[in-house]
Amino acid sequence: MNPHGAGESYWYPPAGGDRPGAVDVINALREFRTSESAMRRRTRSSAAMGETDLLALRYLIDAEAAGVGIRPSQLAARLGITSASMTGLVDRLVAAGHVIREPHPSDRRAVILRPTPGADDEVRHNLNQLHKRMLEAAESLTPEEITAVMNFLLRIREAVDAVESSPIAGLR
Repeated sequence: MNPHGAGESYWYPPAGGDRPGAVDVINALREFRTSESAMRRRTRSSAAMGETDLLALRYLIDAEAAGVGIRPSQLAARLGITSASMTGLVDRLVAAGHVIREPHPSDRRAVILRPTPGADDEVRHNLNQLHKRMLEAAESLTPEEITAVMNFLLRIREAVDAVESSPIAGLR
């Protein structure tokens, strides 16, 4: 039983023919996202960290590089998590040796979070191979192809951002 009507599917069939069409582009984008998700799972698994932990660590590494100290409340707001979840996350990262708590330089009641040097190395080690291969693929494009890809990705992002959340019928 197909809820989308006869011959239609949420998962688009290949367009077929000699030249790829718009549906083939959407299918290729979906396949890329599936591969990227699998790579992120492998990275989290090898680093023994959850996705939120890795994201928090990335924010802290970026802040450290910019010379900015981050309070736990600032990181919680950035991640969109509660202060209770933030406490657990920071405790895990500290126990694993990825993050240290330091006294805030101007507020004796507050702490700032800093990544350990080893944390930066671990994240970079896990992601450098991916970034190198992605950069090589991007560098193989002609200037015209780069412009076309950039325009396409901008339009796809705008399309995704324009979708409003609505409850699925029967799941309220």
